[in-house]
Amino acid sequence: MAYIISEEAKDLLEDVKEFCENEVKEQCKEYDVSGEWPKEIYDKAIEMQLHSLEVPEEYGGPGLDRVSVAALIEQMAIADAGFATTISASGLGMKPVLIAGSEELKKKACNLIVDGGFGAFCLTEPMAGSDAGAGKTTAVKDGDSYVLNGRKCFITNGAVASFYCVTAMTDKSQGTKGISMFFVEAGTPGLSTGNHENKMGIRTSNTCDVVFEDCRIPAENLIGQEGKGFKIAMQTLDQARTWMGCVATGIAQRGINEAIAYGKERIQFGKPIIKNQALQFKIADMEIKTETARQMVAHALTKMDMGLPYAKESAIAKCYASDIAMEVSSEAIQMFGGYGYSREYPVEKLLRDAKIFQIFEGTNEIQRIVIANNVIGR
Repeated sequence: MAYIISEEAKDLLEDVKEFCENEVKEQCKEYDVSGEWPKEIYDKAIEMQLHSLEVPEEYGGPGLDRVSVAALIEQMAIADAGFATTISASGLGMKPVLIAGSEELKKKACNLIVDGGFGAFCLTEPMAGSDAGAGKTTAVKDGDSYVLNGRKCFITNGAVASFYCVTAMTDKSQGTKGISMFFVEAGTPGLSTGNHENKMGIRTSNTCDVVFEDCRIPAENLIGQEGKGFKIAMQTLDQARTWMGCVATGIAQRGINEAIAYGKERIQFGKPIIKNQALQFKIADMEIKTETARQMVAHALTKMDMGLPYAKESAIAKCYASDIAMEVSSEAIQMFGGYGYSREYPVEKLLRDAKIFQIFEGTNEIQRIVIANNVIGR
């Protein structure tokens, strides 16, 4: 893995690799079939504090730079993309608070995670996907409280989160400038979750509706200022997209690993199929694309750590990595031949897992709009 990381991070990477080999990779196969959320696997990950990698050091986190965290997240994705998505989506849920929340909310969110919880980010609604500004969830100020009503959908970690960062309209007449962001703790009266979505891939992650019915929260749970919620959400996604590129890169790397291992074992015409130049060229192209994706992820995260603009780079990382995850997974299946199409072998799952990365946290069509706007100017 060609991330340049510290010796300390390399040691942690070995620990994560061992954990994923022993506790995640094979165990997740049965959960991919059942669609159940593997609580016991996540409990073990929490014991290692793998769920809190993005918590800043001042709030109890490990204090790793983002590229080091990416190396760890990719290693999780190589084992199982749903597992890595759950871990990364918890960081996504925390980002609005870290971007614009009060010191009290930052401490509260980070403490909930360090103590073994997960976060969730609630933006998407049934009629507001790519057009996030079309959301209908409302938040009405009532004394020293806000009362939330509405429904969010496709929320990763929805049924297992300890807290939610939620966008809601505080002034419908203002469009996107009337959207605010709120911190809502699990267990708040009026907050409920729907059924776990029966998904095509990343089946070891939880995805469900989150519903607010006269859900009353303290006014101090407003993140930032009224009317700034859409901006905070977009800043959140600008960061989060790179992490989805990271997970997608892990899917692609798993495809390469599986294709090479099978290519060395499968004998046709008296020799391993990997000896055929046509398949060696496939591996070369898979490696070119995967390493390029990895370095785009590293570049975007480095710019974040340096405090430089990164919106374009993050969009490129997510868009490119998810596109090549689909391509590399498909080529891995091709190298397995008929066996690649069978669920008895590991590569068909990679294609199912990869597809969502072209869709969530901004479709790749939206990413291309972001990239074009950054290059051309509005």
